Amino acid sequence: MFGRKKDAPADLPAADPTDSVRGADPQAGKGAPTPSRKAQEAARKRPLVPNDRAAAKVADKEARREEQARMRRALDTGEERFLPLRDKGPQKRFARDFVDSRFSLGEYVMFAALAIVVLSLVVPPTADTQLYVFGGFWVMVVAVAIDSVFLSRRLKRRLTAKFGAPEPGVVWYGTMRSLQFRKLRLPKPLVKRGETPE
Repeated sequence: MFGRKKDAPADLPAADPTDSVRGADPQAGKGAPTPSRKAQEAARKRPLVPNDRAAAKVADKEARREEQARMRRALDTGEERFLPLRDKGPQKRFARDFVDSRFSLGEYVMFAALAIVVLSLVVPPTADTQLYVFGGFWVMVVAVAIDSVFLSRRLKRRLTAKFGAPEPGVVWYGTMRSLQFRKLRLPKPLVKRGETPE
């Protein structure tokens, strides 16, 4: 009465959901067992101290030498990618070009200081000579300060017109560059005097 009907089909085993993926062959999965976490971590590990310290030291020295050579070439050519961090960026490049395209009194401050040292050794230290020599030097210092103020204001206006707003330190970067002798500036000038910077 409560027994199973004779015409009812026999219970079938539960279907394996992976059979539809693997097909009939039970070995046709991903082909290899998943490695354990321990095995994966061991494969990623590298020794903190290399086995051959001498070879590692030579390789590190060669890498540093190559990096320095690339940086020196970039300082000559202005290649942005290898420039030092202090010289990178389109605003700093524009500031360099703006400063290099004009004449600055600050370029000659060091020469004036050297001339004063020489004159103080050659010319007898009388009151009149000291007045003329040191007075002339301080006049030049004041003129350089005024020129630097005008330069910084013009540079700030040009940066604002081109980039919207100058980044912090860019105006000071350009002003300090104007106090260096043109041929000794790094990165080297890429524009001529009187040329309009892009």
